[in-house]
Amino acid sequence: MASNEPYTDRPQQTQIAYLDGAPQTVHIRRAKLVIHPGTEFERELVFDQNVIKIGALDDNDLVLDDDTVSRHHCRIVQEDDSYIVVDLDSTNGTHINGVRIREAYLSTNAVIAVGSTDIRFCPVDEKVPVEPSSTERLGNIVGRSVKMREIFDILEKIAPTSATVVIEGETGTGKEVVAQTIHQMSPRKDGPFIVFDCGAVPESLIESELFGHEKGSFTGAIMSRKGLFEMAQGGTIFLDELGELSLDLQPKLLRVLEQREVRRVGSNAPSPIDVRVIAATNRSLEEEVRQGRFRQDLFYRLSVVRLFLPALRDRTEDIPLLMEHFLGTMECNLDRQGRQLLRGITPDALDALRTYHWPGNVRELANVVERACSFAETDAIRRHDLPEYIIDVERASNGLQAPNSGEGWTQIPDRSKLQEEPFKKAKQEWISTFERDYIDELLARHQGNISGAAREADIDRKYFRQLMTKYDIDAENY
Repeated sequence: MASNEPYTDRPQQTQIAYLDGAPQTVHIRRAKLVIHPGTEFERELVFDQNVIKIGALDDNDLVLDDDTVSRHHCRIVQEDDSYIVVDLDSTNGTHINGVRIREAYLSTNAVIAVGSTDIRFCPVDEKVPVEPSSTERLGNIVGRSVKMREIFDILEKIAPTSATVVIEGETGTGKEVVAQTIHQMSPRKDGPFIVFDCGAVPESLIESELFGHEKGSFTGAIMSRKGLFEMAQGGTIFLDELGELSLDLQPKLLRVLEQREVRRVGSNAPSPIDVRVIAATNRSLEEEVRQGRFRQDLFYRLSVVRLFLPALRDRTEDIPLLMEHFLGTMECNLDRQGRQLLRGITPDALDALRTYHWPGNVRELANVVERACSFAETDAIRRHDLPEYIIDVERASNGLQAPNSGEGWTQIPDRSKLQEEPFKKAKQEWISTFERDYIDELLARHQGNISGAAREADIDRKYFRQLMTKYDIDAENY
């Protein structure tokens, strides 16, 4: 690599700066390229993606009408706090200050000679303070808490860019809804929005699903098939449960992000892609990196912008607004004319919802509302329309939780005793209690229909059966 030093002001990549867990600023980093600087043909283009491809073909980000420029001549790559220009074995070379380079750091106002075309590189660094939005709704996201309105402000700032986004938060906090909102607010809104759950597909099929395959590339490949990245061309791909991606597949995803091209299984010919990547996980990716389960280079490449969604128990002031939203949009609460059947909730029922700890977050609240639509006998949700484990606060406070199957009370692990256990064991006991009661509740709601229960839980049916076997739950008991 040439020894040109990177620019001294060294602005960080597009990111959100947090202080004591609260977002303070959105740091938006772009690259401005001035083509034919100082001439009558001078023009400027601004890019916010991590890789800028330059060449004569139309699939490049910067297309140059110059006979001395190769089809795919070079690319400019954002590497952490620097930019690097990489020559792609071009015929006439890529030069900086008259020196032909293979790779070189770019300094501010450096002039890159691409064939006979000069391009001045100018980094654009913008810091924008995060302030709570005045709106309580953004796309299909609702919330009046300060945390949510700060997220609204962040989304309004990053959605128009091409920045890769990682959304972190507990299961059920609404990560896919946030991803959809980013897509709908972006210039890609007319393109496809493709969803892929990394934890719901057998590991042996993930590579083919994401990148496609050629006919005969493996047993059962009877025809060539596009992968999801190719299907998302011009739009957004949402990689849910990214932390479930195996270490073997992580470098292949990294290569796609860096090269902006995919190679189908069984093919040597890469296909260029123009896709924005949004990923989500309920794990701490930083901890996964420390434990050696997630590649550090992929973590940094993905984490251009990281969003942290709060748990519902940390924003209970949003519950009335969420209830209003669900009652106005759920089909089970609308008659044939689209009018609401249930129009509200009684104060004591709302108090019960605010008291509950919501391990399933917003998704669990939506399920509770849907259940209430079936049980309610008036035009308002009353306390006894709610599941028993929510309304019986006294029993819950004594360490008892009632599943809806009517088979009795499940003993919640005593927190004080759990604290005496090693962290791993205590965590597993608590999770096991939640999993068992969650599966029990869903099966009761669906009268033992495993497919319906798995669909509502938004998990694979085979995995749902595995959980039933794990806790010795029989669907015939419902």
